[in-house]
Amino acid sequence: MQERSDETLMKAYAQGDTEAFEHLYSRHRAPLYRYILRQVGDVATANDLYQGSWEKIIRARTKYRAAVPFRAWMYRIAHNHVMDHFRRIKPVADLPAESLASADAGPDEQFLQETREDALRTAMSRLPAEQREALSFKLDSGLDLQTIADITGVNRETVKSRLRYAVTKLKRTLGDLNTG
Repeated sequence: MQERSDETLMKAYAQGDTEAFEHLYSRHRAPLYRYILRQVGDVATANDLYQGSWEKIIRARTKYRAAVPFRAWMYRIAHNHVMDHFRRIKPVADLPAESLASADAGPDEQFLQETREDALRTAMSRLPAEQREALSFKLDSGLDLQTIADITGVNRETVKSRLRYAVTKLKRTLGDLNTG
């Protein structure tokens, strides 16, 4: 049996098929949560914004048009919700360590992994917000440049530049840590 596309599921959900929503939620809950967590850096705030994003998606279900990829539409809603949050309060720069820790590693591997994650988290927190957001969309959600551009309201080349600058800064920062 072929799996239904996000767009088909969303149309079915808009027509009252709650099982279709359950499939969509199951597919996108983890990447959407990671995106929001990386943006706000606080588990409690991320939980609130995550819940609020899904509430907005649910309320807007009848406005969804299949001509727009569901993921782009969903992340646009979440992006706007997070930006509204930032407009209301000062953003938090650091991500909590427990948000990236691996539960599968042994103690020595876990220590090395946590050290790397701390360095990456610190380096990412030092990126400008636009670069950090573009990188999060790319790494956490696997979105393509055009979709990220559509979500953030900038052109594709701007997203490309933000990613290039972010990666360059991360390499420089992480390289400095390894040599110093």
